[in-house]
Amino acid sequence: MKKIGLHEIRKEFLDFFEEKEHLIMDSFSLVPKNDNSLLLVNAGMAPLKPYFTGEKIPPSKRVVTCQKCIRTADIENVGKTDRHATFFEMLGNFSFGDYFKEEAIEWAWEFLTERMEIPEEALWASIYVEDDEAFEIWNKIIGLKDNKIVRLGKEDNFWELEVGPCGPCSEIYVDRGEEYGCGKKDCKPGCDCDRFIEVWNLVFTQFDKDEEGNYHPLEHPNIDTGMGLERITAVMEGARNIFEVEEIQHILKSVEEISGKTYGENSETDASIRVITDHSRAITFLVSDGVLPSNEGRGYVLRRLIRRAARHGKLLGIEGSFLTNVVDGVISSWKVEYPELEKRKEQIKKVIQAEEDKFQETIHQGLNILEQYIDELIKKEEKCLKGEKAFILYDTYGFPLDLTREILEERGFYVDEEGFNQQMEEQRSRARKARESFADSGWKKGQSIELFNGYDCKFKGYEVLKLKTEILGLFEEGKAIQNLEEGKEGIVILKETPFYAESGGQVGDTGYIRGNNFVAKVWDTKYISDKVIAHFINMEEGTASVGDEVYGVVDEKRRENIKRNHSATHLLHRALKDVLGEHVNQAGSIVLPNRLRFDFTHYEAVNKKELWEIERIVNERILESLEVQTINTTLKKSQEMGVLGLFEDKYGDEVRIVQMGDYTKELCGGTHVENTSNIGLFKIISESSIASGVRRIEAITGYEVYRYLNQLEKDLEDISTILKTDKNHLIDKVYSLTEELKKKEKELDSLKSKMASSIAEDIINTSIEVDGIRLISYKLKNMDMEALRSLGDEIKNGIDSGIVILASTYNDKVSFVSMVTKDLIDKGVHAGNIIREVAKITGGGGGGRPDMAQAGGKDINKVEEALNMIPSIIREQLK
Repeated sequence: MKKIGLHEIRKEFLDFFEEKEHLIMDSFSLVPKNDNSLLLVNAGMAPLKPYFTGEKIPPSKRVVTCQKCIRTADIENVGKTDRHATFFEMLGNFSFGDYFKEEAIEWAWEFLTERMEIPEEALWASIYVEDDEAFEIWNKIIGLKDNKIVRLGKEDNFWELEVGPCGPCSEIYVDRGEEYGCGKKDCKPGCDCDRFIEVWNLVFTQFDKDEEGNYHPLEHPNIDTGMGLERITAVMEGARNIFEVEEIQHILKSVEEISGKTYGENSETDASIRVITDHSRAITFLVSDGVLPSNEGRGYVLRRLIRRAARHGKLLGIEGSFLTNVVDGVISSWKVEYPELEKRKEQIKKVIQAEEDKFQETIHQGLNILEQYIDELIKKEEKCLKGEKAFILYDTYGFPLDLTREILEERGFYVDEEGFNQQMEEQRSRARKARESFADSGWKKGQSIELFNGYDCKFKGYEVLKLKTEILGLFEEGKAIQNLEEGKEGIVILKETPFYAESGGQVGDTGYIRGNNFVAKVWDTKYISDKVIAHFINMEEGTASVGDEVYGVVDEKRRENIKRNHSATHLLHRALKDVLGEHVNQAGSIVLPNRLRFDFTHYEAVNKKELWEIERIVNERILESLEVQTINTTLKKSQEMGVLGLFEDKYGDEVRIVQMGDYTKELCGGTHVENTSNIGLFKIISESSIASGVRRIEAITGYEVYRYLNQLEKDLEDISTILKTDKNHLIDKVYSLTEELKKKEKELDSLKSKMASSIAEDIINTSIEVDGIRLISYKLKNMDMEALRSLGDEIKNGIDSGIVILASTYNDKVSFVSMVTKDLIDKGVHAGNIIREVAKITGGGGGGRPDMAQAGGKDINKVEEALNMIPSIIREQLK
């Protein structure tokens, strides 16, 4: 066989089929485009489905790719065996109604025997049991002997879905030798042993299966082939499995270096090393393709992989975050084919680091809690962890259910998943109710929506703010009426309206509707259906009637403020992408007259420097006076124009593009300024987290920025007056006061230390013995946790051996500190475990290290009882 590595095989394969007049297409993103049936691309042909179905015309009838793929269906087995992996690359050549079986088989044989120099005697083929045509090609044209062509049934050699294109397949196997086999005389492809390894699957899509199960020949049959790059590399390098492939070995060795463990010495250690080696490739490519950790969809897959790898790092004894060090090796090797990895290196590492750090913050506590749960199961002789406890691990400590399940299974237990899902649904229900109670929609969709059937109100508010129109319908308390009198509240449906109805995050317009006999104040405008716009009104004068000719007048000043804020969100969205990266996407927004709120996907807090840069860019675009244009076109045309579209599934065929100079283009139905200069000024007020992987910016524009600056000026004047200085010297004054305060704090700390020293000896003298161990427990008043720890250190330093437990009541709360000398730790005494049990008695909790721990309590009346229980708690530990 040819001596050749993974990256060289990839290039040889692509070059070979380019010589056969195939178009080389770059790997598609792992995130499927316009395919809701897939969470992540899991096969080479997956992104090419539109070409196979005829939905799109392929750029060439012959295509060759090396496609990135992720499969997580059996993630629990990754690591346990050396066969399973989540990330892999799939080599494939494809024909869309061009060549068929003969060429597909001939070229596969040519590539393996001539380019890869695999001996012909080592190659076998399997075919579908009824595919005589494939047999004839293999036997008569290729020259493969009868006994090396294995006929297998539908389960193995026929590719199909419930309906649609399908067909038989032929798989090519490499005989790795008797040393890999089971020893049986009839061992051949299809056997469960490791001797025959399948390297290439050739799918002959020649039928169209109907709903009755009938197979109709396709007029233009297709070819779809797939060869796992890692698998063929293992064969070429003589590796026993993919983890011994040279390029993957580089990653594995970096895990060895970080952990200090050696692969091949221990089965449990080997499993953890394999998990990290595999998952590091998967998370690198997922983040590169724009996926961010979250609790749903592909974001959850990424989070699960990062946290699973981090947990296996803990099992290897790795302290702290380490995955980005492994990722460096992945990028260094795979950038030869995927240069975007190097370009996005910093972003990739930032995302992974942030997620791993977040998990590291809680993993110790979570693992300790889970250990306690397992101890409880052992004591009760039970095997199932209750769903509510698994939910606590998920909700409080960030343990995905899969991780809890995996750890439990390793110990011979299982989790009540139904109970977990019930807890999850209850939490979602509480969140929904909270949103519903917070939202004041003014109209509930379930409230006799049939009343509005047949009405059609056309929106004219892009062009005008005042419009002569006609009342088509009046409604009061869920009933259609003919007249609405002075002092009443109701809903008006107009024939045409200048009022913008709430949608796309933009609030509805307010204003007035005036007729010959009445004046009605419009306090909100909403869509009841796609065609019906409801105007919520208070009748201020006279009586309105169905059929009245009226004028609808929008509150112009309010609308202008809304337009400023809406246009600013578009500039903000583009600026966020420019500063933070293209992974940023809108996750929600609200556009009000006095402020805007913009939610976006990002993996960490936006720092001050980044916020200043984002704010600078937006104001720069405002001052450039960019023209704002609106273009009505088709969704398909907008995609060709590279327009930024959010929540694409909600758009119809006709869409509206809002373009601001050459800086930003977005699909949007909202109202906007005519020129960015109309926005005036833009100021970010706050940046915060609203969910895992989702950040929120609140900002103001125009007059609100002017008011904000005026208030800031007034506040500075007030502060200057209080500090008895002027604005020009305010910073110097604050600095001098801070320095003075630090000196006072040092003096206070010195006094506290002297006080601790003075009472430490008295407290030591109260010590008792518990089974030969010196115990010092003492209750104090009005000492905060810091002072309590300082006193504990003083006491511990004053004794050779013993346990120190201090309690203090302060502001109706209880604080506990526990300390243990090293010699007693070696005997099994654990400060964290002691203090946890002590705090429980006062209705609190806590824990910590074996040598030092702290806790809090709620019931100050039970402190004495808690301290009296310490001897029995210590005796329990020493058993």
